[in-house]
Amino acid sequence: MFKKVLVANRGEIAIRVMRACRELGIKTTAIYSDADKRAFHRFYADESYHIGKADPKDSYLNIEKIIKIAKKVDADAIHPGYGFLSENPEFAKRCIEKGFVFIGPEPKVLAIAGSKLKSRKMMEKAGIKAIPGSPKIKNLDDALKWAEKLGYPVAIKASGGGGGIGITIARNEEEMEKAYKQSKKLGERFFIDSAVYIEKYLEKPRHIEFQILADKKGNTIHLGERECSIQRRHQKLIEECPSVAIDEETRQKIGKLVVKGAKQIGYTNSGTIEFLYSNGEFYFLEINARLQVEHTITEIVTGIDIVKYQIKIAYGEELEHSQEDIVFRGHAIECRINAEDPISFLPRSGKIEYYRSPGGIGIRVDSGIHMGYRIPEYYDSMISKLIAWGNTRQEAIMRMRRALYEYLIGGVETNIPFHRAVMNNEAFVRGDIHTHFVEEQKIEEVIKQYVEIVKKTMEKLDEIFRDKFTDEEIMAVVTAIIESESEKKKIEQKQSIWKIIGKIEGLKH
Repeated sequence: MFKKVLVANRGEIAIRVMRACRELGIKTTAIYSDADKRAFHRFYADESYHIGKADPKDSYLNIEKIIKIAKKVDADAIHPGYGFLSENPEFAKRCIEKGFVFIGPEPKVLAIAGSKLKSRKMMEKAGIKAIPGSPKIKNLDDALKWAEKLGYPVAIKASGGGGGIGITIARNEEEMEKAYKQSKKLGERFFIDSAVYIEKYLEKPRHIEFQILADKKGNTIHLGERECSIQRRHQKLIEECPSVAIDEETRQKIGKLVVKGAKQIGYTNSGTIEFLYSNGEFYFLEINARLQVEHTITEIVTGIDIVKYQIKIAYGEELEHSQEDIVFRGHAIECRINAEDPISFLPRSGKIEYYRSPGGIGIRVDSGIHMGYRIPEYYDSMISKLIAWGNTRQEAIMRMRRALYEYLIGGVETNIPFHRAVMNNEAFVRGDIHTHFVEEQKIEEVIKQYVEIVKKTMEKLDEIFRDKFTDEEIMAVVTAIIESESEKKKIEQKQSIWKIIGKIEGLKH
């Protein structure tokens, strides 16, 4: 097994990977930017190294700097987490060229998966139906012709897009020119593949994805599906496993196609094949050739540690499970907790003044935040993932309601009111959901009442979390701490500084 893995990421996913490594007896190396000097992942790892400025291009997206640190610490492998460089074939290639194992698919597979046009063609060869669409669009006239052929509304997509970026909708010819130019611009700005194509736009589909695992010996299995239909602006917010929309027969049917599709492109490691489900039909959407944010709910329902499997597969080990071994137990739901204005959904940065995570049976929290941590404005707004499990979907919903009530984050606004609004929505409870659920159910209007509920709860908790010290009292104690700490050995200086900061933060909060 690997002796040391460098985790080329930050926040909760870096910690998730490090936890798996720790359980496998593998030492870990963290990297951190200027903005993450006090981030928890830096201190959870066995060692950590400064990578650069806060801007991602100077830190978490800087391939050569990451490779240099991996050499310095003599790492065996590099885990990219998700986002950043996780699906970048050039990064995977550079890792391999420099003698490191890239924990993920092969570079050539990443290149196929990174192009929606290429991956769609490969999946069609495997017998997986795709949404009716065009080849690569040459120009605006070409786009208009295909839109007319497919029939409005249509979706214009960047071939290299992901996470909802690069998708624009045109409902008529007048909207087409603007939509085409916008998708083209986004493709050129954010992705290696700047090509765009057009698909028939499905009005109220469900978003369902299948989790796959494949080793280097030719063994491939699926771990069933996850439903990711609760979205806002094409961004997933709530996921659940399994989906209420499909039965066991359908699961096995699509699962076999997914396995065939993965083998078609020579897929190895962990990944997902995603679909839109409409009127009883599954349509291929994209391949996510990496660990997914929502892998957690599959882990809970199947009992399989997907991140450990990623590491074991990368090391060359065979899958320990056959398809017949995969059994679903109960139901799991994940809420993505974002630092954002709960009404406008605009990202928020700032300092966490107090923090208490929920617990109890059936609750899991994956986060990289802590009291006193300052959320930087340079990265994705997701700060935590809250997962609830139950024997039934109804029990999972009730546990999630309880966990959201318990989740206390002060000092920074979050979207917890949004999640509370959805969990109490009658249509959601019935399982009547689709990708436009948030707009159709007017969730944004309901959020306001939950904002007030959360506000009142926070006010009641002020007595617990707010300090009762005057500025003079704080300074007196801080001076005493500093004088005491200064007498310790110099070799303990780094540790002492952090102890001092911790004690000061404790007084302030």
